[in-house]
Amino acid sequence: MTQHTTMGTRRFGRVNWRGLGTLAAREVMRFCSVWTQTLLAPLVTAGLFMMIFSIAIGPRRGDVMGVDFTSFIAPGIAMMTVIQNAFANTSSSIVIGKVQGNIVDTLMPPLSAAELVLGYLAGAIGRGVVVALAIFAGLALTLNIVPQHPLMALGYVVLGSALMGALGMVAGIYANKFDQMAAITNFIVTPLAFLSGTFYSVDALPPVLREITHFNPIFYLIDGLRYSVLGISDSAPALGALVAGGATLAICLLAWAMFHRGYRLKA
Repeated sequence: MTQHTTMGTRRFGRVNWRGLGTLAAREVMRFCSVWTQTLLAPLVTAGLFMMIFSIAIGPRRGDVMGVDFTSFIAPGIAMMTVIQNAFANTSSSIVIGKVQGNIVDTLMPPLSAAELVLGYLAGAIGRGVVVALAIFAGLALTLNIVPQHPLMALGYVVLGSALMGALGMVAGIYANKFDQMAAITNFIVTPLAFLSGTFYSVDALPPVLREITHFNPIFYLIDGLRYSVLGISDSAPALGALVAGGATLAICLLAWAMFHRGYRLKA
């Protein structure tokens, strides 16, 4: 049987492990080579969020769901930082390749659409996990916050990185210019991250806003990580994992379809 080398032709054939590993390694090396921007800067930003909210609001806010305000917001800020970096990893890689005209170097090798999705996701998950580990190391040293359920916390970090990494692929494929990518980040990703219970319990919201929040999969990621770390949550952790997992699968399938068709990728 003749093996085709065009994008997305081997939908159910043998996995190209060497090609998949090469793409995954490239995506990991991308963020490692500029670690001051991709790893150090998010840690500084997360630390500033913790410091500002703790000083400005913490003393007056009191306890939230039985824990002090600083401890309550820590998992939310950690997840918010993780998902923003996972999104940036895949979206920037694809958009830069399109703008510079070298995206063809990724599309021409014998990689199926599924292998392209998995390769890009590997970089997003790797970056998200490294950022999360660094943040929780800092929380353990400064606030003595240690996850009560470490494996569950890791699972939510991986799930959040996969969800936003897949969304980053969709956004990167759709955007043809940096200003389009910036618009998606500013008007979709950032509001979803901030309006998802990062700094508050959804029980404090009016009923309408509370119901709207429950349609935001990022809420379940933050809530699930908060349960993993502190043992408190606004919803059932199992439900959160199910909703976030379903959203991740749906967006991964959308990214696969876009790669398979060559949507906005083939000249």
